[in-house]
Amino acid sequence: MTEHFDVAVLGMGPGGEVVAGPLIAAGKRVAVIERELIGGECAYWACIPSKTVLRPAEARTEVHRAAGVSGAEVDWAAAREHRDVMIRHLDDSAQADGYTDQGATVIRGEARLTGPGRIRIGDRELTAEHVVVATGSEAVVPPVEGLEEITAWTNRETYTVRDLPERAVVVGGSAVGIETATFLAGFGVQVVLVHRGERLLDREDPRVGELVHHYLSEGGVQVRLNASAATAHRDGADSVVTLEDGTELAADVVVFGTGRRPRTEGLGLEEAGARLGEHGEVLVDEHCRAGENLWAVGDVTGVLPFTHVAKYQGRIAAAAILGRPRPATYEGIPRVVFADPEVAAAGLTPEQAQQRGIRTAATELDLAQALARPWTFEDDPRGHLGLLADADRGVLIGAWAVGPMAGEWIHQASLAIRTRLPLEVLRDQVAQFPTYHEAYQAALDGLDA
Repeated sequence: MTEHFDVAVLGMGPGGEVVAGPLIAAGKRVAVIERELIGGECAYWACIPSKTVLRPAEARTEVHRAAGVSGAEVDWAAAREHRDVMIRHLDDSAQADGYTDQGATVIRGEARLTGPGRIRIGDRELTAEHVVVATGSEAVVPPVEGLEEITAWTNRETYTVRDLPERAVVVGGSAVGIETATFLAGFGVQVVLVHRGERLLDREDPRVGELVHHYLSEGGVQVRLNASAATAHRDGADSVVTLEDGTELAADVVVFGTGRRPRTEGLGLEEAGARLGEHGEVLVDEHCRAGENLWAVGDVTGVLPFTHVAKYQGRIAAAAILGRPRPATYEGIPRVVFADPEVAAAGLTPEQAQQRGIRTAATELDLAQALARPWTFEDDPRGHLGLLADADRGVLIGAWAVGPMAGEWIHQASLAIRTRLPLEVLRDQVAQFPTYHEAYQAALDGLDA
């Protein structure tokens, strides 16, 4: 017997949950379908556990760098216990019960679309007026010869680990690799980070990668650029990676932070009317529509692989389904790497602006030279802010920050970029003294636009 629903949500990570909430509240008959855990990758194996275990070493750094206080040390057993609380001990029963109590139908299992509005989960068949695909993404591990012989981890093993290794090779110099290296080194693991590019975070302003490299090295991480893992083998208890130049790196574990791909394989999306891009992503319009009464949100769309974007797209799709459509815009979305210190960016890089033919003006501010707050916050203060403006329109189009809590104060730039706030309005802002937000006013004074 086929069951019918108003809406079926495939995948209950952040995007799926944000879609489901308002639809349930509006009285829609909703089926939520999840093959693993309600809450998704972010809640159990990525954002939540990673930020939880990054915090202890960050707090220790703050103590060690603050004048007049000392004695902080990290405790892995206590940090691990708190992490397990934060990831609900990999148990989503309370979340499932919560959806059931709200009136949703919770279905466990692998879903496949068999046609427009038609879904099969095992022997169970569903039809739905609207189908939302929110199946997320999965880690990509490069095809390294001998990989099966070594102890190889992705984010899942890294952020559910019980006993930390003594030595680790981290492959990948993007956000995942940098956060992983920061976490492990913070708890005393000897870390070598291997990145195939010429600089870390190579999609950001080059200055950002330079600063991150400096601070990682200062934190004890050995960084090797222009290097790729060619082969791997086991030597006794060691997992050994051989780089393309012949260098061998021995460790207890090799962690791959080498990107993610949309989880679309086997979903039958084409049968439901969706089109897929070259990387398997679901192509969507400005309302997150992928086809007739078919929607997609989050990493599966390949738009921007961030939890906050998945949640944003969830709101966009839910509004459209409820008859209140509004277009999604992606200008100025913040991008944060929870390193030590934090790294944050929003908007365009100089290279992207040049590709668009925009005449730009740029400036960089050393926070310690311009502000009081860094000196009240830590001894030997750190921090830089970079701004990029459209010189003809007189608006901010890009920003980056490397410094304490940068992920918190990047949002001023994000909002300015999204709203196209004139530079003259930004210059007239009155920031609280002493705060890191004052950096914007000081940087704008040096911006020739």
